[in-house]
Amino acid sequence: MDLKRIVIKVGTSTLTYENGKANFRRIDKLCKVLSDIHNQGREIILVSSGAVGIGMGKLGLPEKPKATKEKQALAAVGQCELMFMYDKLFGEYNNMVAQVLLTRDTVDSEHKKENVLNTFNTLLSMGIIPIVNENDTVAIDELEGHNFGDNDMLSSIVAKLVSADALVILTDIDGLYDSDPRKNKDAKRIECVEKITEEIEQMAGGSGSNRGTGGMTTKVMAAKYVTESGIDCYVIAGDDPERIYDVTDKKSVGTLFCGNKN
Repeated sequence: MDLKRIVIKVGTSTLTYENGKANFRRIDKLCKVLSDIHNQGREIILVSSGAVGIGMGKLGLPEKPKATKEKQALAAVGQCELMFMYDKLFGEYNNMVAQVLLTRDTVDSEHKKENVLNTFNTLLSMGIIPIVNENDTVAIDELEGHNFGDNDMLSSIVAKLVSADALVILTDIDGLYDSDPRKNKDAKRIECVEKITEEIEQMAGGSGSNRGTGGMTTKVMAAKYVTESGIDCYVIAGDDPERIYDVTDKKSVGTLFCGNKN
């Protein structure tokens, strides 16, 4: 089995509707697919955005507030709701989850990094699925758009930390295109990127949905970070979580950024 340890990153746009409310059908399907893959004997770590988006939906807010302290409050409300959903839905497929909230200084310090790695390895050895998010009520980096910057980068840092075999990023577009497919109907999807060059970086456009913080640029940055460590990175559409099976079955899906195996 080639892909033994997989980090999956899911974005806010995958987890919620345009109005910010939770997309239960998709979240349930994601939990079902990941539980099934876990039952195959693979180790799964889920890096999940969505705390602020879910908080917005729960509180009935039409748009994300601008003040950092209000975003922190939303994250506190939303993270609780998010973990409640994951705990319930994964539990229905007989899998246990654990919450891991990280801040940047955790992975910048060797001592703390070792403690986090020990926690991940222990949870995985116990058959538990860790669910990771940035601790937005303490660290405001993602909320203000710098440092980790986005959970795409957080997922790549986690993938490198745990020596994952692959990072799979679920998003609202099915891979990297040679031009913006929302504006150009003739845009072509790039199935495989052997090396991330300046040209590839320039193909990544602006930000994604109004509920998330990232776009294709952050995904290419995350891919660059993990591929330099020899880890394959897949960027695939998150509207149907069953596409993750294409990754584990080694079929062509989304865009594969090949890890540098030298």
